[in-house]
Amino acid sequence: MRVLIVEDELYLAEAIRDGLRLEAISADIAGDGNTALELLGTNAYDMAVLDRDIPGPSGDEVARRIVASGSGTPIVMLTAADRIDDKASGFGLGADDYLTKPFDMQELVLRLRALDRRRAHSRPPVREIAGLRVDPFRREVYRDDRYVALTRKQFAVLEVLVAAEGGVISAEELLERAWDENADPFTNAVRITVSALRKRLGEPWIIATVPGVGYRIDVPPRGGREEPHRG
Repeated sequence: MRVLIVEDELYLAEAIRDGLRLEAISADIAGDGNTALELLGTNAYDMAVLDRDIPGPSGDEVARRIVASGSGTPIVMLTAADRIDDKASGFGLGADDYLTKPFDMQELVLRLRALDRRRAHSRPPVREIAGLRVDPFRREVYRDDRYVALTRKQFAVLEVLVAAEGGVISAEELLERAWDENADPFTNAVRITVSALRKRLGEPWIIATVPGVGYRIDVPPRGGREEPHRG
C-alpha cells in the first residue's frame, strides 16, 4: 500500500510516515495543498491521509480535486476539527473515513487496512489485448511484459481504447471521456496525445487511425508490420 500524508506539521507527518513504514506501508509527505496536488498528479496512491487545515489549497479543496479526478483514491481526514458538523462536512466532501487528533497510530493503520480491503472488492478488471496489459487500479501498463510509463492523460486515453476491445472510438468521444468538461471541442489535444501514446507504447504501432472516424487498438498481421495512419 502507498499512502500520501498531507500534513503541514512536519514532525507529525514524519511520525505518521515512520509509523506506517513499521507496518510495511510506504508513504510520501506533502506539507501544503499545492505539493499534495502535484504528487497526486504524478503518482498513484492507494490512500490519502489528509489534514483539512493546510497552507495553499485547503485540505477540503484537495479532497474535492481527488474526488473530481475520478481516481477513486480513498481519503482519510485526519484533523483537529472534531465537531459533528465538521465530520458531516468532511464526509460530504468525499472523505471515506474521519479521525480526529490526537489519535492512536494503531487505529489509523487499522482504518487504512480496512479501507484497502473494501477497495479491493471494487477494483476494475485488468484488461489484456494485443500484448497490452492495462491495470486501471494500479494505473500500470505493460506491453509484452515491458512496463510502459504513461502520463495520466495518456493512460486515460489508452483505457478508453482498450475497453472498446478493437472497436473504433471517435476523437469526440475520447475528448468527452478523457478530458474535463472545459476542454475545447476544436482542440488538437486528442491527436497530440494519441501520437505521444503510440511512441510510448513503441513499435510495432498498436493504435490505428481510421480516417474520418477515430482510433482503435490494432493487432499487426503476422509476418510483417502494417503501420497505421498517424493522423
